[in-house]
Amino acid sequence: MENNNSKQGKCPVMHGGNTSAEKTVTNWWPEALNFDILHQHDTKTNPLNGDFNYREELKKLDVNALKEDLHALMTDSQDWWPADWGHYGGLMIRMAWHAAGTYRISDGRGGGGTGNQRFAPLNSWPDNVSLDKARRLLWPIKKKYGNKLSWADLIIYAGTIAYESMGLKSYGFSFGREDIWHPEKDIYWGAEKEWLAPSDERYKNVEDPSTMENPLAAVQMGLIYVNPEGVNGKPDPLKTGAQVRETFKRMAMNDEETVALTAGGHTVGKTHGNGDASILGPAPEAAGVEEQGFGWSNPHKSGKGRHTVTSGLEGAWTTHPTKWDNGFFEMLFNHEWELVKSPAGAWQWEPKSIKEEDKPVDVEDSSIRHNPMMTDADMAMKMDPIYREISLKFKNDFEAFSDAFARAWFKLTHRDMGPRSRYFGPDVPQEDLIWQDPIPEGNKNYDINAVKQRIAQSGLSISEMVTTAWDSARTFRGSDLRGGANGARIRLAPQKDWAGNEPERLSKVLSILEPIAHEFNISIADTIVLAGNLGVEQAAKNAGINITVPFAPGRGDATAEMTDIESFEPLEPLADGFRNWLKKDYIVSPEELLLDRTQLMGLTATEMTVLIGGMRVIGTNHNNTDHGIFTNNKGALTNDFFVNLTDMGYAWEPTENGLYNIRSKHDGKIKFTATRIDLIFGSNSILRSYSEFYAQDDNKERFVNDFVKTWVKVMNADRFDLVD
Repeated sequence: MENNNSKQGKCPVMHGGNTSAEKTVTNWWPEALNFDILHQHDTKTNPLNGDFNYREELKKLDVNALKEDLHALMTDSQDWWPADWGHYGGLMIRMAWHAAGTYRISDGRGGGGTGNQRFAPLNSWPDNVSLDKARRLLWPIKKKYGNKLSWADLIIYAGTIAYESMGLKSYGFSFGREDIWHPEKDIYWGAEKEWLAPSDERYKNVEDPSTMENPLAAVQMGLIYVNPEGVNGKPDPLKTGAQVRETFKRMAMNDEETVALTAGGHTVGKTHGNGDASILGPAPEAAGVEEQGFGWSNPHKSGKGRHTVTSGLEGAWTTHPTKWDNGFFEMLFNHEWELVKSPAGAWQWEPKSIKEEDKPVDVEDSSIRHNPMMTDADMAMKMDPIYREISLKFKNDFEAFSDAFARAWFKLTHRDMGPRSRYFGPDVPQEDLIWQDPIPEGNKNYDINAVKQRIAQSGLSISEMVTTAWDSARTFRGSDLRGGANGARIRLAPQKDWAGNEPERLSKVLSILEPIAHEFNISIADTIVLAGNLGVEQAAKNAGINITVPFAPGRGDATAEMTDIESFEPLEPLADGFRNWLKKDYIVSPEELLLDRTQLMGLTATEMTVLIGGMRVIGTNHNNTDHGIFTNNKGALTNDFFVNLTDMGYAWEPTENGLYNIRSKHDGKIKFTATRIDLIFGSNSILRSYSEFYAQDDNKERFVNDFVKTWVKVMNADRFDLVD
């Protein structure tokens, strides 16, 4: 037998299961465009077949039985991970909170709507220590209910039931979160190369929380919110309070909701730091196979119960940590506090003086009592003037606090689920909440052809019709299911004034379309989309192809009272490669911004390509620029963009202003101009393959049909009423 030590490379299988970064295309060529963001969650990763319908499965779910099972679980302590005080409530709440709390309003990403906490990096974040145990405690229930209950729903529901089991009257709950089966690679968690790197790395000025890098919300890599010990681990409640305010704002919460959530989250449960955090084993993603998905093994004594180590802080906040009461505010305001170190060496606040009977009991032995504790963020609720006023109001009105928290918890755990029309289950609240972006039902019964004929007589150009419909629909974000054409919020503040919507042109188009909507008693939203469809049909006809763009009536018109202006501001497009527009130059390249927008809209790379090609020749560029309009027949839905882009009779040359000239090799004349966005479809090998496909002589009609199909997808992205 050959001695393998004498020769290398004789392993009989291909290497690459443990793929290193050095083996990726983008590592060989760092400037290469990475399309992974558009290709994630491929059906090949999903064990459920294409016919699986979670909403149909939910109809079979016995919610009452599930609720009973979860209530029983809360006090059904298991030896392998015993519950604090015999109640898993605090652990389950933290699990649900840390799933939902990753949501940020800037791009709508994060949140608990996908069950993403099961995968890296979230399953191994420093802030999520021991949540691997919480999810494993839920496994028998998930196993029992199977496909009728997603992990995403179960994780959030467990937290809600935990609160109910400890005495809180919940505001409600909706099922309907579908699981993913692969990590969400599209979420940017920060540029740091190590966990818990100093906050300075994501702030221009750490003294000014508003300078935190967008779209981030948490103050450090690996944290859900803020550092509980203080800014960069240095206690200072006022500075921490400022970070809390900015972080919660970026997670769509106002000051009252922030106080309610902070206090409500710390009314129950405890922190764990009774040991040495440095001796914990590796996180789940780095642990050995024998750990079977568990991480952070603790060799100190029992390693669990009173010896558990998670955050490093140690202690409960209230006298009765398994009971929903007003104990947090009473403890906070009825004592003077001083800084101490936990057994794990973390900064925390403890009362200078406290009666023995006011101390919480030990998690294992009720005859032993320990000092309560507060984090630096908790102390901010007392020392920040605005937070203090709200806290005192809640301290003196327990019912108001309970109601405010229940509503804030509901918002926290449902913020990324989209409008109320998507909610499912017996406990769905009937109230319309402004953060749900309510839209009234629209008229579905009218003569569509008559409306189109009236629009055709209006004098609007193809470009004006298509552009307005696009601008109305492009705000849709698949991340949190907000935005889109439904509601016609493009005519309301703040959207009507966005630079990307060309307010002057938009005002002109709306002044023509709104009377038509009133004439036929239909929504302006439907009228805008119908006009866009008509423009596409006319452009196709100009290319010699007769088509009818499918249309689904029934959109409604939102009002200003239904619109939370502040929460819509983050939806403003700062770049739109589809319309060849940048608000200003950014560090990120235009093509990367295009991929980000494409992913948020739920489009594939091929759909992105066909839209770009069609939008260019139709003439929808921002401010009517000619960049990328590779045709002499603007306004016709031809495949000319791809034909001319792939024509070797042209030379491409950069100009001093960041644009490009496309010059004829035959006569030396400049035929077209272009941006990076245009030329990337010829320079990138993947995009060029799509461009060549649509440039083929036999794909002229295929191009039009694919454009129409993708156009309809964009126009209907927010039509959740069309999905069973």
